[in-house]
Amino acid sequence: MKIVFLIYHDILEDRIDNLLGNLKIDYFTEWENVKGRGHSTDPHLGSRTFPGFNSVRMIAFQDEKVLIDLQNGIIELNKNAFREDDKIRLFQIPLEKIV
Repeated sequence: MKIVFLIYHDILEDRIDNLLGNLKIDYFTEWENVKGRGHSTDPHLGSRTFPGFNSVRMIAFQDEKVLIDLQNGIIELNKNAFREDDKIRLFQIPLEKIV
């Protein structure tokens, strides 16, 4: 089992919703208005100087095939990103147990 964190600029919300909907992933936990900055990206701090926020979706996977489909979908979406800042990040870690 795995757990992933999708981190993306909040303006990409519709792309994430479409991708998850197409993959029939209707289970997640979401954090909105997240402040942060990644490597080689603009800060998203919700301020006049650094506008916008990030969003984070946490998704647990018991089926590796669905996870691979999500990874491939993110790769495809990121091919259309004009800037590094516009890319969606997927962080994957092992999930030991769901209770």
